[in-house]
Amino acid sequence: MKVERIHQIHELLKERKRISLDELCENFGVSKNTIRRDIAELEEDGIIRKVYGGIVLKEAEITSLEPFSAREIRNINEKKRIAAIAATFVNDGDVIYIDSGTTTMHLLPHLAEKNFLTIVTASVYVLDLATRYSNLNVIATGGNLQPPIKALVGPSVLDCIKNYNFSKIFLASTGISIEHGATNASPLECEIKRELVQKSCPKYLLVDNSKFDVASLMTYSRLIDINHVVTDKNPPEKYLEYFKKNSINLILPEDD
Repeated sequence: MKVERIHQIHELLKERKRISLDELCENFGVSKNTIRRDIAELEEDGIIRKVYGGIVLKEAEITSLEPFSAREIRNINEKKRIAAIAATFVNDGDVIYIDSGTTTMHLLPHLAEKNFLTIVTASVYVLDLATRYSNLNVIATGGNLQPPIKALVGPSVLDCIKNYNFSKIFLASTGISIEHGATNASPLECEIKRELVQKSCPKYLLVDNSKFDVASLMTYSRLIDINHVVTDKNPPEKYLEYFKKNSINLILPEDD
């Protein structure tokens, strides 16, 4: 039974790449102590790595370019909650950049009542959604469409970013860690994000709790270069200490 369960956990991780302890307990109908013993064996064999609240495959630490449709439904309630919190920092008259991503894309509905707001974006999702809000001034960066991430990329995007003075920038990431910083799976997107990080304005990184202790293909920013991290629950203690030490503002839901 135990051997079969460990095998099934491994197979499940091959499909999911990441899974929480609560999900494992529910799937196999066993206690957390039992699951922790199974995880210890998988970790000892070098198959998995423990992260905050769950486990990932060792080979999944560096992720490939995953389709947007697969990412957008993952932790969707947490992402919407984070976007709602981040939107409260946008003021009338701001010029903001909304990064392409499955969390940042949820900002737009919360900005519909803002006055004289200008939004610059390379996110195809945000551009499409903007057609519903005639009062918003939305500027597309131009560029080449990259369908898997529903974003525009290329030199045109970089040129556009250089031309604007932003009040605030809202960034997305496929994973963050103290060692690797903010990371992303698309090299072309990383070019854009690196350019955004260089801008002299407040930068807000929107990440749900599953993104902590995850390193994707490329680093686009050190965490120390981010001003605000918006997430849905308290991250591990090492992040709280790092944020405090480096004057990074951690923004959480009021009830957390």
